[in-house]
Amino acid sequence: MGEQCEVLPDECWELIFKLVEHHRFASLSLVCKRFLSLTNRLVVRLLISDSTLVLLPQLFRRFPRLRTIDLSEFHGDVDALLSLIAKSGLDLQSLCVSNQKSLPIDGLRVLGSKMKNLRCLNCSKNGTLQDRDLGLIAQLFPHLEELDISYPEHGYGYSSNGLPDWSSSSRPISDAGIYSLSEKLKGLRKINLSGNYFITDKSLDYLSMNCVLLSEFFIHYCGFITQNGIALVLRRCANLNSLSISGIGLPFVNLKACLPLNKLILAHCRNFTFNGISALLCKHQSLQYLDLEAANFLTDECMCELSKFLRSLTYLNLSMCNGVTNSSFFNLTINCPFLNEVKMVGTSLGAKDFTTGLVANSRVKSLNLAQNSSLCNDTIKRVAFICPNLSLLDVSNCVNITEEGVLKVLQRCSQIRYLGINHCSGIKTLSIDFELSKLEELCVRGLNIDDNGLATIGNRCQRLLQLDLAECFNVTAKGVKEVVRKCGLLREISLKWCNNVNVDVVAWMVFSRPSLRRIVPPPGFIPTESRRNLFLRHGCLICEG
Repeated sequence: MGEQCEVLPDECWELIFKLVEHHRFASLSLVCKRFLSLTNRLVVRLLISDSTLVLLPQLFRRFPRLRTIDLSEFHGDVDALLSLIAKSGLDLQSLCVSNQKSLPIDGLRVLGSKMKNLRCLNCSKNGTLQDRDLGLIAQLFPHLEELDISYPEHGYGYSSNGLPDWSSSSRPISDAGIYSLSEKLKGLRKINLSGNYFITDKSLDYLSMNCVLLSEFFIHYCGFITQNGIALVLRRCANLNSLSISGIGLPFVNLKACLPLNKLILAHCRNFTFNGISALLCKHQSLQYLDLEAANFLTDECMCELSKFLRSLTYLNLSMCNGVTNSSFFNLTINCPFLNEVKMVGTSLGAKDFTTGLVANSRVKSLNLAQNSSLCNDTIKRVAFICPNLSLLDVSNCVNITEEGVLKVLQRCSQIRYLGINHCSGIKTLSIDFELSKLEELCVRGLNIDDNGLATIGNRCQRLLQLDLAECFNVTAKGVKEVVRKCGLLREISLKWCNNVNVDVVAWMVFSRPSLRRIVPPPGFIPTESRRNLFLRHGCLICEG
C-alpha cells in the first residue's frame, strides 16, 4: 500500500485532498514532506490579524496559491500591509478591507498597480467611505465583478435645524457616486449596497441600466429605496438570480417574466402579503434559497400553500415568524424533497400537537431551532425521527428541553457534527453513555455543567475540535484539563466568564495540547506581550471571545 501511495501522481492526491475540510490539512501535513507541500498548495484563503503580521513573509512563501486575503481583523497600518501584499508575487482574486477606520487609499493604489486579476473587493463597515472612493475603486480595479460597500460607518453631528452636519466629516455615498461606479464597472455581477442610507431609487436605475451582467443584489436598510427601485431591478436585470432585501416597504409588483431567480431574501421587509409572495413564488418555482425572516403574516396554512411552489428549495429561513408551528415544519420536510437547511429561530415550533404519519427526510442536514420557548422533548424527538441525517442542530435558549431529549436526538442522529445547547436551563448535565464519534463542535454556554460533565465529554467526544464553555460557572481547571487531555484534536476552547477556572490552566493547555489554535481565557488572565508571542510560536492564539 505504501508503494502505491508513493507512485500516485500529485494531481490525484490534490483531488483527494480537495474533498477534505481545510481544518484537517494540519494533520495531513504531518504525514510526510510530500503531503506538507501538497496541502500548502491547496490553501487559497488567509485571514490576517495583528498577531500574524510577523509571520507574513513566511506565510506568503508557504502558500503560493493564495487567492483571497481577509484584513477584517487587522488593526495596524493597512496601507503598509497592502504594499507588502503587492510585493508578494501572489495573484489575488479577492480582498477584504472591511472594518477599517478609513479606506486604505495608498495601499490600494500600490496593490492595483500589481494585481490586475482582482475580481472581488469587500469595503464593508469602512469609516468615511464616500463618492470619490468609489471612483478610485473603479479606476484601480476595472475588472471587478463583486463589490461590497455596505454599512459605511460615517460619524457626523447635527446642526441647529436637526439635520446632519457634514462640515467636519466626509459626505456619505450618494446616487452620484453609484452612477460613476456603474459607468466604469460594466462587468459587475454582484453588489452589496446595504446600510447606505442616502442612496435612492436612482442608484438602482443606474446599476440596472449600466451593469447588465448583475446577478446578485443586496439592499438592506436603505431608507430611500422603494418598491419602484426594486421593480426596476426585477424588470431590467435579466441575469438576476439572487435578490436580498431587508427593512424596506415592499408591496409586490406583478412580474410579467420569470427571472432565473434561485435566491430570494426578504427578511424584515414591510407591507408585502401572502398574496404577493405567493404570486412571486408561483413564477419562480426553481428557487433554492428563501429567507422570509419576520414575515409575521405567515401561518401554518400559508406555509402549506407556499410549500407547493418550493420543491427545488434547499435552504429556508422562517425565523421570527410567530405563526408557524410543527405543522409547517412537517409539511416542508414532505413537500420539499431537496431541503437541506432550515432555520426556525424564535417561532412557535412545539406549540401545537403533532400530526400523525411522520415521514423521514434524509436530506435535511442542518436545523437551527434556537429560542423556541415551546420546544420540548417530545417535539425534538419527533424532529430527530424526521431528520435522521442531521449534521448540525442548534436548540440554544430552548428552556423546556432537558438532557433526555438531547440524548435521544444524539442516539437517533449519529452524524451530528455541531450541537448548540447554549442557555438551555433544563439541561443540568450530560450523562452520555455512548460514543459521539462525529461530533466536532459543542456549544454548552451558560449550562450548569460541572467537572464530571466535562470528563464525560472528554470520554465520549474524542473527535471534538471546538468547545464553548463560556459562562459555565461550575467548571474548574480540573475538568478543563480532563477534557483537553482526552480530546486529542481540540483546536478551539472558550473559557470566557468561567470564574472558577484558574488562569494557570491556559499555559498548561498550550504546552499540553499541540492541536490547540485558539483559546479564549478565563477572567483575570492578562498575558504579557512576550508570553502571548510565546504561545503564538506554539501555534496558539490567545484572544477575547
